[in-house]
Amino acid sequence: MSANIDRFSEYRIMWVLVFFDLPTDTKKERKAYTVFRKRLMQDGFTMFQFSIYVRHCASRENADVHIKRVKSFLPPLGEVGILCITDKQFGMMEIFYAHKPVSPSAPGQQLELF
Repeated sequence: MSANIDRFSEYRIMWVLVFFDLPTDTKKERKAYTVFRKRLMQDGFTMFQFSIYVRHCASRENADVHIKRVKSFLPPLGEVGILCITDKQFGMMEIFYAHKPVSPSAPGQQLELF
C-alpha cells in the first residue's frame, strides 16, 4: 500500500515547463514557431502563458522522456528553456491576475491509466 502512496506523492509527480522566445520575422521563422508549438501540444503540453507550456508527468522518468522528445524537435533559431519541478513546487506557485491572487490550477490535467 505504501508503494502506491509513494507513486502518487507530490514530490514524485513532476511538471515539465517549456519556455521559448522564437523569432517570427520571416515566413520561414513563423513556420518553425508554429511547428514547434504544434509538436509541444501533440506531446501533451498545454499553454500556461504565451510562450510557456506545461505538462504533467507521473514521475521523473516520465518527465525525462518528454524532455528528450522536446529536445528532438527544437527549432533552428531562438531560445528554449526546459524546467522540471515537483507537483509540490508547482502548487506553491503564486499567480496574480489584475493584482488579485489566484490559486494555481493544473492546466489540461490528463487522466493517466496504468
